[in-house]
Amino acid sequence: MALSLFERKVDPVRQAVPFFGATLIIMLFTLLLDQTGWYERDRLFPWSVATAFLLLFAVFNSLMSLNADSFMQYWGRSVYSFMGLALANGLVAWLFSGLTIGQAQSYRWIYIVVTIGFVVFLTMVNLMRKIIQFAEKEEWNQPRRRR
Repeated sequence: MALSLFERKVDPVRQAVPFFGATLIIMLFTLLLDQTGWYERDRLFPWSVATAFLLLFAVFNSLMSLNADSFMQYWGRSVYSFMGLALANGLVAWLFSGLTIGQAQSYRWIYIVVTIGFVVFLTMVNLMRKIIQFAEKEEWNQPRRRR
């Protein structure tokens, strides 16, 4: 019987690779369309793609943390994977657009917001997991009295 996607234990580094691949494929595809003249892309479009896939990784990675055996180990690997993906997406966006993140108008702030959102998502999901684990241990028909 096959496991659901969210029941599998997938290393955060292995999660980041497909998101980077998708970023690269979309940027190459839009460059090809731009070169053929079928589509005129905005100069900031690569930064838009980079931040979109960074946000998708943040949400997906947070949900996948529910199945982690060790929260602290997963947290560390997730943060390093996120930083690597942010750097890789930023470099590719810079190569395709010719604009640094400072020149890409508001995308620098969007990167900061997505980064903060990633930490908040990861914390919230794991806090909910801890609450559920605590609630499963508690007896609900008559709560234990604490001394």
